This record gives sequence, structure tokens and C-alpha cells, in this order.
Amino acid sequence: MGVNAWYKPIKFAVSIGIYSWTMAWFTFYLGLPTQINWYNWVTVALLGFELLYIALQAARGQLSHFNQTTYIYSALYTLMGLAATCVTLYTGYIGILFCTQQFPELPGYYLWSIRLGIFLFVIFAMEGAVMGGRLTHTIGGPDEEKGLPFLNWSRKYGDLRIAHFIGMHALQVLPLFAFYILKNDTWVIVLGICYGMLALWLLVHALNGRPLVR
Repeated sequence: MGVNAWYKPIKFAVSIGIYSWTMAWFTFYLGLPTQINWYNWVTVALLGFELLYIALQAARGQLSHFNQTTYIYSALYTLMGLAATCVTLYTGYIGILFCTQQFPELPGYYLWSIRLGIFLFVIFAMEGAVMGGRLTHTIGGPDEEKGLPFLNWSRKYGDLRIAHFIGMHALQVLPLFAFYILKNDTWVIVLGICYGMLALWLLVHALNGRPLVR
């Protein structure tokens, strides 16, 4: 679509790598080896499949996402969506464990940041279903338009990927701010609410066909 074919595999590899490292860090606190081992292997298998398929399609000069040109491509795209959904819901279960277990060794503000980060991640990861259902991430124009360097977010139309990106990375942003800067339960909760509202505003902004940066 007019951009380097390897941008998408690189972006997904970096994003999946950061996500995996973050969740490995968090799940260490749970102290539930059997449950976490299952979570680890499911994440590795499903996201590994997704990344491998994206890279394979890039190497072949073919679309991985929204590709309905053959029955095989359509089926593999559907499987990618199911894989991402399963990992997202499983991550939500990890978030529930952080709400139901006791963590006396963790500061309350840090624990709140993990909880809020996970649940915002789940909400805005599921926003991918909006793009999947529409078979496009651009509102008001074609996906082919070139956008911001590397990220390729549209500068002419609404782009659903922006809220998707911002919302999911609450998983890292909130704990970092909580642990190193805020160090207060109330401020962390306020930050989580404001961050969620920002991601929601970006979603509504995109759905109205407006670009983030012209």
C-alpha cells in the first residue's frame, strides 16, 4: 500500500515483544506457576502464529490484515483475529487475579496501576474488532493513503489504530508513572481514568473521520 512491506512486521514484533516482557514482569508477582505457565505458552503460541503469518505475508508482498482475496487468506486472517482475542481475554483473566489475590509486598499505587493498565489494555485491544469488522482501519478514506512516518497513521482521515495503540500501552505507561513519579493511590486512579478518556477521545475522533495530525 505504498509503504515499506516490513514496517508492519517490525511494528508488531516490537509491540508483541514489549507486551510479552511486561506481562512476564507482572505475572511473576502472582506466584501461581501452573496457571502462569499455561498463560505463557498460550501467549507464545498464538502471538507467535500471528507474527509469523504477518512476516510471511510481507515477504510474499501480500496483505496479512483485511485480506479476503482467497478463502485461505480469509481463513488465516480470521484465525489471527481469534488468536489476538484469546490472548486479550486471557490477559483480562490475569487482571482479575490481580484484583482477587493479596500482594502485601507491592505498594498499593503500583498494584492499582497494574490493574488499570491491564483492563485498559483489554478494552482497547478489543477495539481491533472494530477494524476487523470494517476490514479497514481508516474512516473517511482508503487505507492506501500514506501517513505519519513509520507509524503510517493517516494525516487525512480518521485512523482507528491510534486509539488502539494508545489504549493498549496503558499496560506500560501507568505502572511506570505510578512507580517512578506519582507514588499515590488516588493520583494513579485519576491518571488511569484520564488516560482511558484520552484513548476514548482518540477513538471517537477517528470514528468521526478526523486525523490526529494533518
